[in-house]
Amino acid sequence: MQAYRASLLHMLDDPAASDGAGCAYHDDGLLLVEDGIVQGCGDYADLAPRLDGATTVEALPGRLITPGFVDLHVHLPQVDAIASHGEQLLAWLDRHIYPAEAAFAEPVRAAEGARFFVSELLRNGTTTALVFGSVHKSSVEALFAEALGRDMRLIAGKVLMDRCAPAALLDTVDEGRRETLELIAAWSGRGRLGYAVTPRFAITSSGAQLAMAGEVLAAHPEVWLQTHLAENRAEVAEAAVLFPEARDYLNVYERYGLVGPRSVFAHCVHLDDNAFGRMAATGAAAAFCPSSNLFLGSGLFDLERAGALGVKVGVGTDIGAGTSFSMLHTLGEAYKVGQLRGEVLDPFRAFYLATLGGARALGLGDRIGNLAPGKDADFLVLDLAATPLLGRRMAGATTLADRLFALTILGDDRVVERTYLAGALQHRRGGIQPFAR
Repeated sequence: MQAYRASLLHMLDDPAASDGAGCAYHDDGLLLVEDGIVQGCGDYADLAPRLDGATTVEALPGRLITPGFVDLHVHLPQVDAIASHGEQLLAWLDRHIYPAEAAFAEPVRAAEGARFFVSELLRNGTTTALVFGSVHKSSVEALFAEALGRDMRLIAGKVLMDRCAPAALLDTVDEGRRETLELIAAWSGRGRLGYAVTPRFAITSSGAQLAMAGEVLAAHPEVWLQTHLAENRAEVAEAAVLFPEARDYLNVYERYGLVGPRSVFAHCVHLDDNAFGRMAATGAAAAFCPSSNLFLGSGLFDLERAGALGVKVGVGTDIGAGTSFSMLHTLGEAYKVGQLRGEVLDPFRAFYLATLGGARALGLGDRIGNLAPGKDADFLVLDLAATPLLGRRMAGATTLADRLFALTILGDDRVVERTYLAGALQHRRGGIQPFAR
């Protein structure tokens, strides 16, 4: 039994759907973990009597324990193109991203990139991620191997792309099917890994390739679907030209059987109420990527409208258009997007989106997302005085909402003192680096 005494914070439900309730906070709390599973989470005074004399309680004064973050949209091979200047989406892909992704054809490069990528996720407190690989099968193999060695819950897929991109990055319908099926057979369900069928977006996949993706998805109900949807107005216009028979962008994916309860669509910035309603009816989810949308000038996601229409929503850093691996930083950007829309993002809802909301978007709310007994012990120890400015602001905060909001605006990787995966310490700030088991 592992026992940690600190303040504890986690979400039990979406505050927007529970009249502002749904938050559990224990100022003097105790987290109990055994065999990688949460055994107890509550007030120290209530849980301490359950401990036997052999269990040592680690006291963590001034620290806040939370669930690990769920990053609903991020790209492995775009790390080296982060902070690339001067373009919006389609030109940015051509100028910066496709060259960066081409480098992942080299297995040694892919393995080094995967090690760095997973280490950055853990350093920033992300314990579950939905990840785009490159078109190269070896990139996804390297990523899965790295995550498996650390017992990380990670879902990823090889990009499918058979047109409208550099020749070196194109596959074919048959090659894409074969490599996708090989990856599913080799990796899906190993440890805590999952596979996502991954067409980049409608522009770079022919109808035949999208049909193939739908066939694989139907034959393997255990896998996910991830792609991009309505990120940028020029992208939406180009998709309409390439698929004139579709009523709208979402309908491109609907026609090929790609919209369902295990589908996650990144961005969804330029969708109307009808499209959001159809997503909600099928249980499909949207990944809100505020840092990326602001960086590329793509637009402002309407979080309130998506939620009101019943769409499941989580948050994605979207590296490399996103500018930080930190989900805390990304929540700060989400608040700014709301301000530009004339809406105010509640700090408890923001925290929900980055934890339990993301877990529910993946259909994993029964395994991860909060610290309820029986769930995987993926959790963080946060230092609320990690920087002088944050410490000063926290000292003057008078409510839990005030402290949580300051954390999302001023926090970043420096706040994450420890990251645990299934109860095992995998990152310690200034100490151990994540290690492979």
